[in-house]
Formats: sequence, C-alpha cells, structure tokens
Amino acid sequence: MKIYDFTGAPNPRRVRVFLAEKGINVPYEQVNIAAGENRKPEFLKINPMGGLPVLELDDGTHIAESVAICRYFEETKPEPRLMGVDAKDKAVVEMWNRRMEFEVLWMTASAFRNTSDFFKGRIPQVKEYGEVCRSAAVKRLEWLDTVLADREFIAGPRYTIADITAMIGIDFGRLTGIKVQENQKNLGRWHQAVSSRPSAKA
Repeated sequence: MKIYDFTGAPNPRRVRVFLAEKGINVPYEQVNIAAGENRKPEFLKINPMGGLPVLELDDGTHIAESVAICRYFEETKPEPRLMGVDAKDKAVVEMWNRRMEFEVLWMTASAFRNTSDFFKGRIPQVKEYGEVCRSAAVKRLEWLDTVLADREFIAGPRYTIADITAMIGIDFGRLTGIKVQENQKNLGRWHQAVSSRPSAKA
C-alpha cells in the first residue's frame, strides 16, 4: 500500500492530515506536479484524471479523490471517527464537509488556478473568474466566522473532516491573499485551534 502524493497541493495535504489524526502511517511516493509528472502516460494509467492523491492498495486497486481515500481509512480504522458516529451525525458532517469543499477549498483553489503563473500555459486561465472566486472566498470566510460563533468546530462539538477541509482551503488561500481577518474572532479562534493540532503539520 502507498499513496501518490505532492506536498505542495491542498488535496494531498487533506489526506495526510486525516491519516495523521488517525495515527495511520502509509508510505508516500511523490509525483511532481510542477514538473508535469502527473500528466505523463505512466501516471495516467494509475489515474486517468491526472489528479493527486491516489491510494494504491496491495491488490493493485487505485482509489483517487481525497474524500474517497479518507472514507476507505475511516472504514478500515474507524477511531477516532472523523466522518460521523451515527446516521444523523454522518449526514451533518458530510453536509458541512461539502460546504467547505465548494465554498472554501474550491474557491481558494480556483482563485489560484486562474491567476497564478504556476498554471500559466498548463490550463486555460480566466483571470476575471479567479478574481470572482477570490471575492467569493473572502465572503465565505465572513460567513464562516458567524457559523463558529456557537460551536467549537465546523460540524459541531467534535473535530471532523469538515475542519480539515476548511483548514486546507483557508491555508491555501494565503497564496492569493485570502486570509482570516483580525475582526473574525470566531474564525481566528477556530483556525488557531485546528492549526495547533500535530496533524496540521502533516
């Protein structure tokens, strides 16, 4: 078993943090996105979409998409539960994780993809769309600050994958000037707490 990884990208980090929270050690093999290794024929045989991370099981099965990989490990090593404890809680955690994906991580990543020189010539870029995404992400952080006024973590009283996704999205946003504002006390308190966990360094 191993995970194809790239330490500079947000979704691979999401899996590393998740596994660190569970105390799971899996060998990582780096695939250099900057050098285009993820677009070479040999890697496209592993993941035709060219994305990272990818989990390779001992039987040769390849599982791409970060949440799918997290789901595999949640099922094989349930504790600590990061994706919910019962039907209701699992649905609530899934709801908040999807919100963090679409409203925070997707927006910060899209701002970077469409405005950064890193992707120049690699993908079609629409700078105006990148700026729209950046503005949307800033607004979503304002909203998230209000959400956290009455709870310790994103999905409620416990740390979950929703917190991991939100932290990854916010941290990645710094590359395009998206960050927690000084007046966002609730968001700042939460971000400090999740960033102080040992897993955040994974």
